[in-house]
Order: sequence, then C-alpha cells, then structure tokens
Amino acid sequence: MSIFRKIFGSGNDAANDGNESDYNPFQDLHSQLPIDEQFTHNFKKNGGKFLYCENVAELNEQFENILEENDWFESEAMCLEPRLFKMLEENNIKYQNVTVPRFLFASCENLIAEDGSILFSSIQIKQNKPNQLPDNIVLIATTSQIILSKSDGLREIKKRYTTDYPTNITSIKYFEKVKEEDFLHYGSSPKNLYLLLLEDL
Repeated sequence: MSIFRKIFGSGNDAANDGNESDYNPFQDLHSQLPIDEQFTHNFKKNGGKFLYCENVAELNEQFENILEENDWFESEAMCLEPRLFKMLEENNIKYQNVTVPRFLFASCENLIAEDGSILFSSIQIKQNKPNQLPDNIVLIATTSQIILSKSDGLREIKKRYTTDYPTNITSIKYFEKVKEEDFLHYGSSPKNLYLLLLEDL
C-alpha cells in the first residue's frame, strides 16, 4: 500500500485542486479521504506515533528501535496475548508476574478512521480499564484492520468471534496529555502510543 509513503512524503494536494463551484464550507475535507489516509491523519492529530511496516522483518526492526529509543530492553511489559510473547522473549523483556510494566504490548480489534482511535476488547486487555493500563503502549495492527467507524468495529467483532464473544470493548483516542483540559477530554486516560502498522493488503 504505497499510499502511506505518499502521506509521509507530501501533503494532500488533491484537496486544493477541487473546482470552486463544488466548494462546500460545511463539508469536512478529511471525510472525503480514503479510510487509510483518514485514519492516519486523525491518529497523528490525536498524538499517536505511526510506523508503517511493509513486512514482518521491518516490524521486528521497528519494534527494536522503539525499545532502544525508550531504554526498554530487559525491562518488564504487560502482554496478555500468547501470540506476541515470542517478540518479547527475543528482546529479554519479562511479561509474566510483572509488578511495574514499562509498557503494554498488544494487538487490537480495529483502527477507527473517523476519529483515529484504537478499538480493544478483553482479548487484548482482559478486564482492565484504560486508566489501569501502562502509560506507554506498543501496538501491532494490520492495514486490513482499518475501518470507518466504531459501529463497523462492533460488526467486525461479531463476525470475528462467532462463539466466545469478547467483553470489555473499549477505545482509546488520546495519545498525548492535553495542555488544557476541556469537556471532550474529561475522564480520558491519554497514552503514549506507538502503532506498528503491518501491510497485509
């Protein structure tokens, strides 16, 4: 999906090339973008750190870069998904019986394009509320997990889990502490979040 290279290389000129007679001041330009671009724009606007990976080797390399940047090698992490344990073991990160995890290492249910949020369930975070999770999160997701809205996300969850339906479905939207609290941020628990997005389309 070379669309991500295009996003990071230059701004979106298409928004400025429109015919003036089609101009509608009440229409959000970002809602006209493809959902992958929409997600990227909103996620970065929310303060998330975005790392696009073309393959698994690149994903492993970027994960190691995050560990190095934050001095997390040989530290402790919260990880509740057995399929991710190997990546932690390869970097000497303890994930069992941890007392003070430096970060949460997880996957997610979906990436929500319309507001740049991340949809989790009990599969990734058990029964923990967002404020009970570590302040730092390293997330692995794939490009096929990007969907438009939370309601689409709930439909995807229903399709994905036909029998053992997950609980604690929640989303995290804010990835940096706001300078001034307003009613939109009330009760939110901002996280320092790195997204490793793996190309699978």
